[in-house]
Amino acid sequence: MLSRVLETISRYNMLPPGARVIVAVSGGADSVCLLHVLKELFPDSVSGVAHFNHKWRAEASDEDEHFVAQMTHPLPFFRAEGASARGNKEQNARQDRLAFFKSLNSIVALGHTRDDQAETVLFRFLRGSGLAGLSGIAPTSSGIIRPLLEVTRVEVEQFLRARNIPWREDSSNADPSFARNRIRHDLLPQLARDWNPKITDALANLADLAHEEESYWNTEIDRLVGQPLVAAAASQAAELRVDALTQLPRAAARRLIRRAISLAKGNLRQIDFHHVEAVLNLRRRVHLPGLTVTRSFDWIRFAASDPAPPAPLPITPPGKFPSPDGQTQICVDFAHIDAAAGVANACDTLKLEACQICSPLELRGWRPGDHYRPQGQSRDQKIQEMFQKARVPSWRRASWPILTCGDKILWARQFGVAEDLSAGGHDTVLRIREVSVP
Repeated sequence: MLSRVLETISRYNMLPPGARVIVAVSGGADSVCLLHVLKELFPDSVSGVAHFNHKWRAEASDEDEHFVAQMTHPLPFFRAEGASARGNKEQNARQDRLAFFKSLNSIVALGHTRDDQAETVLFRFLRGSGLAGLSGIAPTSSGIIRPLLEVTRVEVEQFLRARNIPWREDSSNADPSFARNRIRHDLLPQLARDWNPKITDALANLADLAHEEESYWNTEIDRLVGQPLVAAAASQAAELRVDALTQLPRAAARRLIRRAISLAKGNLRQIDFHHVEAVLNLRRRVHLPGLTVTRSFDWIRFAASDPAPPAPLPITPPGKFPSPDGQTQICVDFAHIDAAAGVANACDTLKLEACQICSPLELRGWRPGDHYRPQGQSRDQKIQEMFQKARVPSWRRASWPILTCGDKILWARQFGVAEDLSAGGHDTVLRIREVSVP
């Protein structure tokens, strides 16, 4: 068993030279075994023990904590507690534990075994998970390592008995109200009895295959798609070009969608196969768990909520001012007509005659009904119509940069300066440029 643990640690580089690790110990056989295995293999690397008391079993939970604390000496002991009553009890307990482990600012080792892996894969398969979900429990993730993933629960108990090491039995592990317990005690034994005696190995091997596939695709997807996926600066959102999906094989397109969801949502919890398929077949809008996906012209937007309309910003030139969409800065200054013309040729600078500016300027987003006559055009036009012609996605419009003077629109991104205010024979002009945010 020890050799397989060493192989797992080496394969996934779980403990680089000089690394220190805190072992999460609940008091059960798996975590107790993990603590003793790591102390035996890496005595100088184990720097402490962590325990989360969920308070589920009253005095029994406190006795578990006392048992772990006694076992920990002389290592530092880190503990936290919390009894989550909200939503899914099991899922929220897991999130509470992970938040505690993250707060330790250290590598944290968990005692998940090959049996846990098989149970996870079967649970996710029954729920309708895709390939990423079938990769099961990751060997490493965000500072968490799981050195016992190639070790069975039977081997764990054999290890402890051979060394006369005690552990605690958690009565909640037999509670049938938890789906995982029903899988562990009812479904898996039935499958092993009636279908495949090595069902645990089959499921764990499937997880390993899926994990390697996903690891490969996570590095390959960026090379395949180039840069069609961008994060929106003003909100927790991501935008994806439609042609990036249509030009890719369906397998790669699915992974690109999952990447976009993860970027916007922060995770892939509750995202299943049919959610990804809904985005692939998207016409206009679909609601996913914790996320809304919208298609408009050539883009798809993934966001937790619709962007809020930006507040108008009074400006006094010269200066650099934040664009309403947060993507750029709008530079507004005065320049000589000849100098401004030179800059215009180089970087598409727009010019206005300063002498025609008669009231305070305001930088704001688009509003329904906005209209003006852009330079070079023969008539006044609604900006809404210009958006349609330019194929500007619907969610970008409310924060589209527009410069006004009172009720008059002087300039709008992409559509340019107002025709009646374009620089003519005057030497001094008002120069407008968009520059990247430093």
